[in-house]
Amino acid sequence: MQKNFCRSKTGAALMLAAGAAFASALLLPSAAMAQQKFVTIGTGGITGVYYAVGGAICRLVNKDRAKHGLRCSVESTGGSVYNVNTFKAGELDFGMAQSDVQYQGYKGTAPFKEAYADMRAVMSVHPEPFTLVARREANIKSFTDFKGKRLNVGNPGSGTRSAMEELLGAMNMKITDFSLASELKADEHGPALCDNKIDGFFYGVGHPSANIQDPTTACGAKLVPLTGPAIDELVKKSPYYAYATIPGGLYPGNPEPTKTYGVLATMVTSAKVPADTVYIITKAVFDNFDEFKKLHPAFANLDPKNMVHDGLSAPLHEGAARYYREKGWIK
Repeated sequence: MQKNFCRSKTGAALMLAAGAAFASALLLPSAAMAQQKFVTIGTGGITGVYYAVGGAICRLVNKDRAKHGLRCSVESTGGSVYNVNTFKAGELDFGMAQSDVQYQGYKGTAPFKEAYADMRAVMSVHPEPFTLVARREANIKSFTDFKGKRLNVGNPGSGTRSAMEELLGAMNMKITDFSLASELKADEHGPALCDNKIDGFFYGVGHPSANIQDPTTACGAKLVPLTGPAIDELVKKSPYYAYATIPGGLYPGNPEPTKTYGVLATMVTSAKVPADTVYIITKAVFDNFDEFKKLHPAFANLDPKNMVHDGLSAPLHEGAARYYREKGWIK
């Protein structure tokens, strides 16, 4: 909507004065403007918790940007694997990644072709239980019930897709066991479920999540447990997995707890990102930790002393380690 500006002589004079001031500002930038640096955090789909994490961190960083000269922005991306590959290429400064993807990226195991020795951990955040959701009418009770049905396996480049491939291997199943293995992004699988285009989806996410809230509310979708001997073996052999339970009553029509397993959300970067930059990001989160925890329900039970250790397989970035040493959380 266009604004209507006053065309009086006084108004014109004010506009000329403002224009002159703006021109002067362009010619003589302040020290803060001249020194301002920009960083971008790669996250995930806009309805997922990764996007909320990135937004919360940037909000706290930008609050004091006049002091430290750092401006933070968030980018919605394809997810964990995409983020690691993209900051490895120097196109992102930071990325959110599942703890299993952090491990795989640093070690160079599938879905990565080679180890990334420059990967650095910054912090872990919330737990991400793998969440299996089914159409109410599909009568799904376990993962194997999806054989011959339509399952969204996650978009290529996402941590969810990487975890799905590992799960299929543990279950001695193949992607061809589904009548349709769709590759929808996280923002798309809920509507597809309610529109009867798929029978279910698999998704690693922090709870509560709008991504799960929407289909359980709109079309009575059901959460399905991920349990059994194959899961037990997978958790036992993989240092980045742990058992998890999605509380009962968290979503409409799902009154019972749902047992599953999952990972931790982590924030990662490259050793090439300056230590001072990482220090500012880390300090912004933990110096304002009470505020950070209020920015999303998934953050409510976070403990800083766990966030500097749990789920981190790559070395800590020196900028983050400097802050943690100052706080006495690491030696």
